[in-house]
Amino acid sequence: MVSTIRVITHVNPIHALLYFVISLFSVALIFYILNAPYVAALEIILYAGAIMVLFIFVIMLLNLGLDAVEEERQRLRFRMWRGPGLLTLILIIEIAWLVLRNGGAMSGAQEVSPKEVGLSLFGPYILGVEVASMLLMTGLIGAYHLGRPSRRGEREDQS
Repeated sequence: MVSTIRVITHVNPIHALLYFVISLFSVALIFYILNAPYVAALEIILYAGAIMVLFIFVIMLLNLGLDAVEEERQRLRFRMWRGPGLLTLILIIEIAWLVLRNGGAMSGAQEVSPKEVGLSLFGPYILGVEVASMLLMTGLIGAYHLGRPSRRGEREDQS
């Protein structure tokens, strides 16, 4: 939990991502303790591995400097946290209500094999997987165009 809070409150983006990796490893450990080793392995391989490398690549590509750090400090002022804090409090109350209402037991939980996950992702949910991949690719291309240095002859203030 401390690492997740540091992700939100840290002004250096690379350090925040490293704290995010620690947070993802913690989530994987929770899945492992809940007797879901496959989901824990997916959490580590997909999120803590591949997607974090992509995030670090994009941040390095954008070449964020001291201006970004100062902008983050402006965002971390107390008045900016009122709305998200209220929404977080509502979410915590809803989760507590659900856990207390059901006694903490997971209703209808069953074991899912890797083969069933693959058949689901590349069967009925193939459209969602492809849309998500196109969305990630669009974000990567947009980050490249935002972060690339301007060439000679191009105007700096193009909109």
